[in-house]
Amino acid sequence: MPHIIDFNQIGDSAIGFISVAESQRKVPFEIKRVFWTYYTPQNVTRGRHAHYVTEQVLIAVAGTIKVSVEIPGAEKLEYLLDSPSKGLYLPPNAWHTMEYSHNAVQLALASTNYDESDYIRDYSDFKTLKP
Repeated sequence: MPHIIDFNQIGDSAIGFISVAESQRKVPFEIKRVFWTYYTPQNVTRGRHAHYVTEQVLIAVAGTIKVSVEIPGAEKLEYLLDSPSKGLYLPPNAWHTMEYSHNAVQLALASTNYDESDYIRDYSDFKTLKP
């Protein structure tokens, strides 16, 4: 199930902070791909897909990101990512959309390399998945 991961926040306001995401520790999979999204206009909704295999952790390293997630057979959940020390775990078969504040930068950690055939881009196809 999707859930929030709290990353350790090391440091203080005088010197700044660092948070660490390590494979098989706070991140429940081996990280194969890292990508980031930025300069997304506030009126644009991104995502609108799920993955057959890929697991992800989404982190708002700047700004805020509202993430809506739907799992087959479960109710839709909403999460607000508003801290770089917090990530959202997305399991396979999690239909998700993201809405960004004007200054948002999203970091994504993925369990697989990019493979277009892993994407479920049609919502009606997603709705046929079994819980």
